[in-house]
Parts: sequence; C-alpha cells; structure tokens
Amino acid sequence: MNARLFLTLILLVLVTLAALGVVYTRHQSRSLAMELGALENTRDEIIAEWSRLQLEQAWLADASNVESKARKELSMDQPTDTHILVIEQ
Repeated sequence: MNARLFLTLILLVLVTLAALGVVYTRHQSRSLAMELGALENTRDEIIAEWSRLQLEQAWLADASNVESKARKELSMDQPTDTHILVIEQ
C-alpha cells in the first residue's frame, strides 16, 4: 500500500508539472504571436514609407522639376545656340 501511495504521488506531481508546462507553452505562444503581429505592422509601415520615398525620389529626379528649380532658385536659363557645343565621336 505504501508503494502504491508513493507511485500515486509521483504521478500526481508529474501530471501537475505537465499541466504547468502546457500553460507556460501556451502563454509563450500567445506572447510570440502578439510580438509577431506588432513586427508585421512595423514591417508594413516601413514598406509603405519606402514606397513613399521612392515616389518622392522619382518626383525630385524628374527633369521638369529639376529645370523649374534651376530656373527659380538658381536663376538659370537655357543657353543660346552659340553657347552650346556638340561633340561627336
């Protein structure tokens, strides 16, 4: 009877430890899922910002934009034909 009680106590401790392991694992799983969601949101924001920056870069590099800035901010004008030198190879 003593051995049976000892075996029952050991099994009870093992079942309790297994249950606590399941609870801990589920908690970790939920925490990691929340962190993954936050990281995915951050990734989406970074991708959107990258797209906006690419559009801005394309707009800034546009020839008409560069020309209008050169005329307004730097007071540059189109050179006359006598000042244009064409070099051929």
